[in-house]
Amino acid sequence: MPRISGPSLVRNGEDGPPDEHAARAAVLAGARRLVALATAEADAGTTFAAFERQLALEVFVLGRAVLALFLLASERRVVASLGDRVVRDGVTFRRAPAQSRNLLTWFGVVRYRRTYLRQVGATESARGFHPLDAELGLLADRLSPNLLSIAVRLATRVSFSEARDLLSWFVPMPPSTEVIESAVLGYGRHSQEWFESAPAPEDDGDVLVIQIDSKGVPTATEEELRRRRGTRTRKKKAPSPRHRGRQARERRTKKPRRKKGDKSKNAKMGTMVVMYTLRRQGKKLLGPIHKRYYASFAPKRHAFEIARREATKRGFPPETSRIVQVVTDGDNDLARYAAEFFPEAIHTIDVMHVVEKLWDAASSIHREGSSECRAWVDAQKDALYGGRAPAIVAELDRRLDATPKTGPGNKYRREKLAEVRTYLEKRLDMLHYDALLARDLELGTGAVEGAIKNLIHKRMVHGGMRWIKERAEALLQLRCIDANGDWDAFVARVHHQTRAAAVENGLRPRLLRKTAAPLPEVTRDAA
Repeated sequence: MPRISGPSLVRNGEDGPPDEHAARAAVLAGARRLVALATAEADAGTTFAAFERQLALEVFVLGRAVLALFLLASERRVVASLGDRVVRDGVTFRRAPAQSRNLLTWFGVVRYRRTYLRQVGATESARGFHPLDAELGLLADRLSPNLLSIAVRLATRVSFSEARDLLSWFVPMPPSTEVIESAVLGYGRHSQEWFESAPAPEDDGDVLVIQIDSKGVPTATEEELRRRRGTRTRKKKAPSPRHRGRQARERRTKKPRRKKGDKSKNAKMGTMVVMYTLRRQGKKLLGPIHKRYYASFAPKRHAFEIARREATKRGFPPETSRIVQVVTDGDNDLARYAAEFFPEAIHTIDVMHVVEKLWDAASSIHREGSSECRAWVDAQKDALYGGRAPAIVAELDRRLDATPKTGPGNKYRREKLAEVRTYLEKRLDMLHYDALLARDLELGTGAVEGAIKNLIHKRMVHGGMRWIKERAEALLQLRCIDANGDWDAFVARVHHQTRAAAVENGLRPRLLRKTAAPLPEVTRDAA
């Protein structure tokens, strides 16, 4: 079996075995080589590590031989079932000369021949397909589905270039970073359908908890996109990386210095939804049970639409008598949508956000970091956890009245006290932490903040990263599918759908995409 390892999957190489007999002989010869290698290296006193490295190379060679045999045997079976004319989706096809191609697999590049069916009667726009590829679920992208899905899964956790580097440790020919990025966009087109059709978890709990929060992700400005997409002039390659850096800096236009307070990352908000249930056992609620993640760069309203759909799917429909708790950080938009989509729910403000507000107020009353400052906050926290939030508002009113309108720093102190007072007064009905403690319900948004850190920030917020929202959406939703433990089921569904379309319609399925799907739509415009 020749080692086909050309740098391009388009470039033709040597053909594989001509028939099954030759393919079987290649597999048996490869197996004999493994036996001979083991005994020869053992007699030579080779170390285990050195032998293992040699063995891995030979196993890849044997793997390619076995794949070639499988493809030849499958081609024989498929061709035997074909007539002179084949009809797919109302279109008639006839046999045409067989065609060869290279397929990048887990074991390297395998070259094989398969029958081609060409449309009958069409003159200009005739199309065709390969029945073997359709039957086996092979893609027109020239990559094995398994290798492609593994590359995409790695790319949901590390950068595209790192995903390729990591894959190169385990396979002889990993796909390029461009292919991996295109595959992310391709698989991402199936994510919305997956979330909509995924079944609800079985044996769910008694109380549903929904936590929602947002995170800004650096995105490319229009100027950056124009530079990316513009015509690139060809210049003589610089002799070293440091000179290439200088060359690149010379091409860039000078940027004006940012004003104080300006942000460079041009952040766009993604909204994260974390849902799980709690199961009652005596006076305690145990969990979390069946935690699920969903995130999107669509408007915040979309996140609540998804949460409403999933809550209904999990047995908590609108107007349910079962307990539903929505926990947010006090954002006004989130509060408005929570009231619209979950009017029956207990809406709670994350207690730590409230405590941070108390520290802001304390620094306007006492010297920041002083023992008096800490004592004042501790007293307000006791009132907060004791269900006496109105008493905190009254205390802030008293402190505000005692702060003169004039004097050094008083204007800022009064503004800060008034801000915290207004924040608490508007949310008094969401601050019943004593009742929540008594019922063993949630007080904070730790789950969603942890999800934002691990699913969004860890992958998408790094120096130099500048995303386009639609492309970031594909990656983020795939990352959520993986975090939900649904990756294998999701990939199996995508591969099944592409294969079924190819078999039924005579299409050549392709997963790689250059453009991302548009962001999900909402029922009406929202912030």
